[in-house]
Amino acid sequence: MNFYLLSLIKAAVVVGVLMLMLLYLQWIERRVIARMQVRLGPNRVGPLGLLQPIADSLKLLLKEDLIPPGANKALFVLAPFLAITLSLISISVVPFGPQVTVAGVPTWMQLADLNVGVILILAISSLTVYGVVLAGWASNSKYPLLGALRASAQMISYELPLGLTVAAPLLMSNTLSLRGIVASQAHYYWGFLPAWNVFRLPFPQVIGAAVFTVAAFAETNRVPFDLPEAETELVAGFHTEYSSMKFAGFFMAEYSNMITICALGTVLFLGGWLPPFPGLDAVPFVGPLFWFLLKTGVLLFIFMWVRATMPRLRYDQLMRFAWSFMFPVAMANLLITALLVAWVG
Repeated sequence: MNFYLLSLIKAAVVVGVLMLMLLYLQWIERRVIARMQVRLGPNRVGPLGLLQPIADSLKLLLKEDLIPPGANKALFVLAPFLAITLSLISISVVPFGPQVTVAGVPTWMQLADLNVGVILILAISSLTVYGVVLAGWASNSKYPLLGALRASAQMISYELPLGLTVAAPLLMSNTLSLRGIVASQAHYYWGFLPAWNVFRLPFPQVIGAAVFTVAAFAETNRVPFDLPEAETELVAGFHTEYSSMKFAGFFMAEYSNMITICALGTVLFLGGWLPPFPGLDAVPFVGPLFWFLLKTGVLLFIFMWVRATMPRLRYDQLMRFAWSFMFPVAMANLLITALLVAWVG
């Protein structure tokens, strides 16, 4: 099989699977939250409500697509397209598994391996704020504009602790390649404890993983940091004026960012596709892709769990938490990691 044809097939498979995950991640979240809050989730459209995401998609597709008077039409249309496009680009450098052979052609379970893959993801994530800001400004309405301003301040503030916590595993792995980061974790202490960065000596990144997770909630505008779309204060925030598939674009971008940030956390802190104990790859139907999806799924479940149980913060609490707690802790974690890596090395 031609290498370029195989690359196109891999891209089509990844996009298709990701679109399906975006469609049904909403159903899973609604069912999980309903179970936690002792109520019914979607259960009418299809068995167990499995067709509910399709019904919601059809409803959004058939709704009237409105553009408010006075809006900047070009930017109003561009904003959701920019949000969903940027959210999908980052997944292209995330490795899902080791090298495999397809039709005689060796290939990695990854669309593109860059020597600076981590930098690309951080750069793309910093650009996603433009989709939110453009949506709020182009709507020509005060509530979307307030939501957009909140989003820009929040995402810029929490990018600092997020970047600092990402830098700590890079120091321990001595590479910016996501594939190289996974390879650096491919051994075990005392024959059973995985050398994932969250357990890795000389300084296990437990604090770094915790700060990364909290910052990920803020970066994806999830509860308890969903201030840019606080419906009790801002109607629906930056996407108040959006309807039909343009609204669906922001909805898909949020879940796509969740998947990407959880996949990145899996690679940085949880060993990527590596099994938790040696020898588990020999179990039938349990391969590297299974472990990667399992770890990413656990992190996604934490997102849903927090949404079901925690209230929203006030905006002053959100910003104070970022600058007075998250930033100093992330900086201290990075400095201690750097000192210990230099000392051991």
